[in-house]
Amino acid sequence: MPASSATPELRASSRSSGVVLAFAGAIAFSGKAIIVKLAYRYGVDAVTVIMYRMLFALPIFLAMSWWAGRGKPPLSGREWLGVAGLGVTGYYLASFLDFLGLQYVTASLERLVLYLTPTLVLLLGWLLYRKPWKRKQLLGMAISYGGVLLVFGQEVRLEGSNVALGTLLVFLSAVSYAIYLVYSGQMVQRLGSLRLVGLATSVACVLCIVQFLVVHPLSAAVVAPQVIWLSVLNAVFCTAVPVLLVMMAIERVGASVTAQTGMVGPMSTILMGVWLLGEPFTAWVAAGSALVIAGILVFTRSGR
Repeated sequence: MPASSATPELRASSRSSGVVLAFAGAIAFSGKAIIVKLAYRYGVDAVTVIMYRMLFALPIFLAMSWWAGRGKPPLSGREWLGVAGLGVTGYYLASFLDFLGLQYVTASLERLVLYLTPTLVLLLGWLLYRKPWKRKQLLGMAISYGGVLLVFGQEVRLEGSNVALGTLLVFLSAVSYAIYLVYSGQMVQRLGSLRLVGLATSVACVLCIVQFLVVHPLSAAVVAPQVIWLSVLNAVFCTAVPVLLVMMAIERVGASVTAQTGMVGPMSTILMGVWLLGEPFTAWVAAGSALVIAGILVFTRSGR
């Protein structure tokens, strides 16, 4: 086949594979909340669940950072401080607060709250750098937050006041991750995204393991076998693999298309929550989810 006719086909193939990778990464990420909720059924707390998740994920992320750093100069002391700070905000605090919140809210509400992260990045950009707003961004934010409030109100009526605490914890998790996104730009340029993610997540893994050792006696590590297998599944297929899938998708179709494809995440979480956890799927949940996704779509397109 002539090169002139083969090149468009190869590009189309690369684009198609990129979209598939983005879909797979979004769905894999969304399974995290489902696995955590399943683990809680065996009488473990958030500190134990996140410790096992990070314990099994640590070798993967260490290998990732080593692979991405081959042939590159070692990090300076200042860069190590930056990596540590990003590891604390982006992966340790964000993950721990999220796991705590999942003790009180459904996986569906958790995913919708986390999906507000782009709006928090905008707010932080305005607070720190006085970046201007656009009217469509404000409209998108209003639609999205209205959708979350709709689902939140429904859960409060069904589950009680603990839903407010859980929602606050998950929202603080989103704030922590937004801080990571705002401050990670320069570090990504210097270290590369794969190396930065590997190092920062490794820092978070160590912190989660140390936290368990400080909070609990070693005997608390004896848990049901199901918790171990769920943690392995969480560490591999809902933590490490999605990172690689999303980064491969970005290489093929770009960040914008990958981000928009990620909108399948909330719906996949809701469907898996109904299927695997028996969570209710009401008209309120459907309407709130539609509003959140529509609002984020308006928000992201207006901010291009």
